Amino acid sequence: MKLLSFVVPCYNSESYMKNCIHSLLTGGREVEIIIVDDGSTDGTADIADKYAEDYPELVKVVHQENGGHGEAVNTGLRHASGLFFKVVDSDDWVSISAYKEILKTIEKLAGERQLVDMLISNFVYEKEGARHKKAMRYRSAFPQNRIFTWDDVRLLRKGQYILMHSVIYRTKLLRECHLQLPDHTFYVDNIFVYHPLPYVKTMYYLNVDFYRYYIGREDQSVNESVMIQRIDQQLKVNYSMIDDYKLSNRHEISNRKLRHYMRNYLEIIMVVSSIMLIRSQTEENLQKKYELWNYLKASDQVTYYLLKWSVLGRTMNLPGKSGRKISETAYQLAQRFVGFN
Repeated sequence: MKLLSFVVPCYNSESYMKNCIHSLLTGGREVEIIIVDDGSTDGTADIADKYAEDYPELVKVVHQENGGHGEAVNTGLRHASGLFFKVVDSDDWVSISAYKEILKTIEKLAGERQLVDMLISNFVYEKEGARHKKAMRYRSAFPQNRIFTWDDVRLLRKGQYILMHSVIYRTKLLRECHLQLPDHTFYVDNIFVYHPLPYVKTMYYLNVDFYRYYIGREDQSVNESVMIQRIDQQLKVNYSMIDDYKLSNRHEISNRKLRHYMRNYLEIIMVVSSIMLIRSQTEENLQKKYELWNYLKASDQVTYYLLKWSVLGRTMNLPGKSGRKISETAYQLAQRFVGFN
């Protein structure tokens, strides 16, 4: 059995996917790379097939009709045979030196009586043109180089979120929690991280800058103008997260620190949705913002009041044009979370 399965969702990725796949190939026979060609119309399929031909022990290729990023991840999970599972987007890559540490750690963890549920590492924002590359690190929040639980987690600061770029999940856990991402929807990486969290009992943090998250393409999903155009998909993800768990129910989410973290995660997604709706400057989208917050109120009144009266929540719900102007002070935090172009 392989130690680690990577899924690389590809849609018309011919101009940049090679950099991603070359970085993953350095893992050798301990890994498998599942390239999911999601209905590409350029040379992506041919490039993927050539990798499978050249590296048959490492690379699998799945061709499918276009289903979007989430369905490509679902397909990768169905085909994964590794003990652990990670998504790497086709315009991103991994650091080779950190990769060696990751594999060495997973090999050590594979010898434990019970596998950890989630491995966490740092990621770096590879923003085009930026002289200083910002990294998301967790050493202030997590114990290093040992297995720990939610009870051992220290305070995760605002803006210090566990994102898809930083997590490697145990493959079986993702199947046990029935993870199913929606098709034809962007921003599902938030569901990918959020939904399995209550199933995670044990974790391991490795303080290495492993994942390199590229930001710079004009058509990229995190480009602000693109996010506004696709706001209904952002809202679909937001509503899904509200429906997923009633965070005020202590029987559903029993651990206090986990409940607090998931509430913070939902808060930042509410803020991202709200700020994009505000910045679109249309009455229709302002109405959608009110509907979103009212939906949370109807679903979980306790969580609604906790989020609405938080500092960020208040800035999202101030009345009138002057209130909306003040709301944009939360934009910087949203930028840190999303990594806008």
